[in-house]
Amino acid sequence: MSNNKNTGAPLLSVKDLAVDFATMDGVVHAVEGVDLEISEGETVAIVGESGSGKSTTAMAIIGLLAGGGRIAQGSISLDGRDITRASENELRSIRGRDIGLVPQDPMSNLNPVAKIGTQVAETLLAHGLANRQNVSAKVVEALEAAGLPDAAKRAKQYPHEFSGGMRQRALIAIGLACKPRLLIADEPTSALDVTVQQTILDQIGAMTRELGTAVLLITHDLGLAAERAERVIVMHRGKVVEQGAARQILEEPQHPYTKSLVAAAPSVAVARLQPAVHSAGSEAHDAEAKASDNIVEIENLTKVYPVRGRGDDFVAVNDVSLAIPRGETVAIVGESGSGKTTTARMLLKIIEPTTGSIRYEGKDIASLSRSETRDFRQRAQPIFQDPYSSLNPMFTIERLIGEPLEFYRRGSGAERRQRVRQLLDDVALPQSMLRRYPSELSGGQRQRVAIARALALSPDLIVCDEPVSALDVLVQDQILTLLGDLQREYGLSYLFISHDLAVVRLISDYVCVMKDGALVEAATSEEIFTNPRDPYTRRLLASIPGNELNIA
Repeated sequence: MSNNKNTGAPLLSVKDLAVDFATMDGVVHAVEGVDLEISEGETVAIVGESGSGKSTTAMAIIGLLAGGGRIAQGSISLDGRDITRASENELRSIRGRDIGLVPQDPMSNLNPVAKIGTQVAETLLAHGLANRQNVSAKVVEALEAAGLPDAAKRAKQYPHEFSGGMRQRALIAIGLACKPRLLIADEPTSALDVTVQQTILDQIGAMTRELGTAVLLITHDLGLAAERAERVIVMHRGKVVEQGAARQILEEPQHPYTKSLVAAAPSVAVARLQPAVHSAGSEAHDAEAKASDNIVEIENLTKVYPVRGRGDDFVAVNDVSLAIPRGETVAIVGESGSGKTTTARMLLKIIEPTTGSIRYEGKDIASLSRSETRDFRQRAQPIFQDPYSSLNPMFTIERLIGEPLEFYRRGSGAERRQRVRQLLDDVALPQSMLRRYPSELSGGQRQRVAIARALALSPDLIVCDEPVSALDVLVQDQILTLLGDLQREYGLSYLFISHDLAVVRLISDYVCVMKDGALVEAATSEEIFTNPRDPYTRRLLASIPGNELNIA
């Protein structure tokens, strides 16, 4: 295919595209009547929630539709050439060389038993851009261009030896190794911390600008779309409902669905979503308060893991002190590896601290007897990050929610069944869900089930570990509102673990910022977001996509 610019004509033109999937229940119309164009060197973002058809549209363009999928109508043209009905051999020659792909999940898109260098080399060799003599040098060049330090060494390593950000860089190297004219980036940073996300997007931006590559960015993150794209296409239920200049779409949305997306997008410019039940006032809070007002007090907490074969131990949590006021929400924020989840696991008594103390209702949980520990586990409940892996797929929804009640022998069978029905009402799920299984529910519905299960034993404290990070913006907004409503109704105290500062702004009364196992800053939510003192906190805030756009 020609690499000469086709002046005046779009690089990619999609007209009236429809994609159908054959299922056991009949034909599903996943994409209907989609029109879009991308010019040379332009970045266009498709936004929408899960099931909107955005990834299906992208996969149709590159000829990688999942099993049962087919293009039912419309056309796809690349540089004036119709590739809608291209053969598999033709598509193989187009993929990589003309259209690159950076997929969403690096762990499932990298071969776990092949070295990183081997996987980059396969692309270069397949398109004749390297030979056996120079392929190693070309691989190192591609990895260096993707921002991987010590690329020659990294090429000899396996995916499990890389961090999430490094694996994503490896995918970028593969996607851009052949210097394609169009790069499809399908949620390339959704699983990454905000600072790593910014670094990865900067790397994609720098490389594509240097190569003159156009980008089709698939995302559910409106802030990211506003910051990185010239134009935004909004999809809903398989159709394009609005498209235009990025700022115009996000600052003056016209379609009701686009307006709902913008309204639901978390923003650091928006104050606390719901006031806490027991307000502590607006004075600065350094995570220390009167003992009688705190449900949890953590002092000088440290967790050290010995590392085999090395002299140095790994300090996961280093001398952390904080308090959780009764009926309020304390958030711990930080990147992966900051120690926030380890702190939460020690609070839940899943792992034991090396030194320091955790007092619940004034009593050190390390000194609890077996019966006291049993009581503590009923009063402090977790909500985990992934609603897909945290629910037993073999249990019905009724059994999942009722399991804690049965385990702790709360009430009779009839009373437990009644309690489960009440919990479904509490989390706004219909009674018809009782006989269903997790696989029959959406992500948001599953997380509501997880919340209902956490509420089953009427706890006082709920530890929420990244409870909305796997959810789309509209569902995320619903879950955060639900958590606020439940807090007001039942006087719940929350420890909210997150790497997403925009979400933390909506849910928290107090914020503790962790870095490399240590607490670097703690204050009221208002103070953290309007007057951050630590350079690391300021860097986290500056890394939020669309932060400066104030779109929400």
